Amino acid sequence: MYREPVESLEPLHSLNTDRAAIRPLRVGMIGIGTVGSGTFRVLARNRADIAARAGRSIELVLVAARNLVRAATIVGDSVPLTDDPFHVATHPDVDVVVEVAGGTGPARDWVLAAIAHGKHVVTANKALLAVHGTEIFAAAREKGVAVAYEGAVAVSIPIIKALREGLAANRIEWVAGIINGTTNFILSKMRDEGLDFASALAQAQSLGYAEADPSFDIEGIDAAHKLTLLAANAFGMPLRFVDAQVEGITALQGLDVACAEQLGYRIKLLGVARRQADGVELRVQPALVPADHLMAHVNGSMNAVMVKSDAAGLTMYYGAGAGSEQTASAVIADLVDVARLDGVQAAQHVPHLGVHAHATNALAVLPRAAVHTSHYLRVPVAAVSQIQAVTACLAEQKVPVRQVALAADRPGVAPQVLVLTGPVLQGTLDLAVHALQSRAEVAGAVVTLRVEALEG
Repeated sequence: MYREPVESLEPLHSLNTDRAAIRPLRVGMIGIGTVGSGTFRVLARNRADIAARAGRSIELVLVAARNLVRAATIVGDSVPLTDDPFHVATHPDVDVVVEVAGGTGPARDWVLAAIAHGKHVVTANKALLAVHGTEIFAAAREKGVAVAYEGAVAVSIPIIKALREGLAANRIEWVAGIINGTTNFILSKMRDEGLDFASALAQAQSLGYAEADPSFDIEGIDAAHKLTLLAANAFGMPLRFVDAQVEGITALQGLDVACAEQLGYRIKLLGVARRQADGVELRVQPALVPADHLMAHVNGSMNAVMVKSDAAGLTMYYGAGAGSEQTASAVIADLVDVARLDGVQAAQHVPHLGVHAHATNALAVLPRAAVHTSHYLRVPVAAVSQIQAVTACLAEQKVPVRQVALAADRPGVAPQVLVLTGPVLQGTLDLAVHALQSRAEVAGAVVTLRVEALEG
């Protein structure tokens, strides 16, 4: 993540002596919940391995928590505790602040206070960075400190490092990912067990995969926060969360999951950032993926991200999308990178969003009507014989039709015409759906979903 200082060619014994003299990286942590407790455990358990990789030890010296009694049961008497996050953010004995409390308001203030006091920041808070990242990164550049956030995007998957370092030679064409474990669990249950959305959500909540209020997950907002960070790193563009097109899975019907299977597809909630000639598509939506595609086999709470770039071609990254120690793995990897910064000038740091500020590409986010994809349509009709009326209407509206089928008969369900289109502008498809909806042969609401081939 960061360029290491050039080492002198001194004898080995001299280097070992110098390394032993390097003082530890002193960490203050705000929050000791799921991620914070995992970070504490992994730091303690793998202390020697982490120090060997970082070139110095990493020590937790102060923790802020709302519930000090609970916090003490986690850290014991090994780490001082406080109920004041600003005490951590401004403490002179803290080198780097780990913010894992979540939220966007108070967390913004804590992070900015830490930066103002010359401290590096590590966070797993995607909402904070998607909403306030522009301000936070600008403040960090001014103070010459790092803000690291691998754990904010795909938990155990080092996708930020891959985009900023592993693929640094490439012009990236698109990034697409299953980047929310809760919704992927729900969709997997809907397909594997035939559950409706409400039942699958209830199961996710009972198993701890979904919060009591799951809105951020099921409405696609969490995935949009993460996609915002992915797009900025992929294309060197500013953070554009407010411009993202976001559609969740709350309206998804089990019938469409079954119909997608019939056509040879599976439905996944995808975050897609795709470079076009006149801007970038930035969208989260449930979409059909070919059933034989690797992405279609990412099930349960797992995450996966695919990247298409000009030199490396198609690459895929897969791993756990949730978990205490899984997120801690990314948080501590960021701490190791920060530990390696000793003696490195700020100008040599890897940029927060992949490119240096003066080279940022102010790419426009394309409006919904300009998105160009294939689509799935489910059209309820009064009688099977009216399938030709559906295809004729689409032809009149200049929508290319690739495949037409009738849904398998289901008791009590009207005949359903299933259509897979060729690539078409969303604006054109919207007009066609409006025209279909006005036809007397159409017996209910027309359902549309995007189809993503995710081809190399």
